[in-house]
Amino acid sequence: MTDKKRCVCFTGHRAIGSAAVKDVEARLDVVIERCIGAGYRNFISGGALGFDTLAANRVLSAKKKHPDVTLTLILPCRDQTKLWTNLDNINEYRHLKDAADEIVYIREFYDASCMIKRNERMVDSSSLCVAYFNGKAGGTQKTISYAKEKGVAVINLFTGSAR
Repeated sequence: MTDKKRCVCFTGHRAIGSAAVKDVEARLDVVIERCIGAGYRNFISGGALGFDTLAANRVLSAKKKHPDVTLTLILPCRDQTKLWTNLDNINEYRHLKDAADEIVYIREFYDASCMIKRNERMVDSSSLCVAYFNGKAGGTQKTISYAKEKGVAVINLFTGSAR
């Protein structure tokens, strides 16, 4: 991974209302371009469904225009998709892994702490965290709190009421 000062991580909810997806993608495109303009070059996603996947795909789009941009996946475990049942989600995950510039695994196999450790590693590797946080308690909220504790700036792309 590159210098922490040039790294952005993403955190967000798995569920994004279908009506909001295009708007979130557009806001991601704007933020990613602004980050690139400010000198950020490495973008980190945790490989989860929802916002992580959207963000990783928007980074891959930005790479077409900015070939020096990199995508790192910090994944909780090698068997992350073991219990996934939706084939489209599994194929999307495989596509992201194939397209990523770097993949880091926190654990070989799932355990109770691998998701938290993944989120902490993403924050610890970054100086900016771009979030999609609707106010609901959970992993995204904990990741944002951890980022703030560590002095990592947070940009929340969520607008409106919880969807």
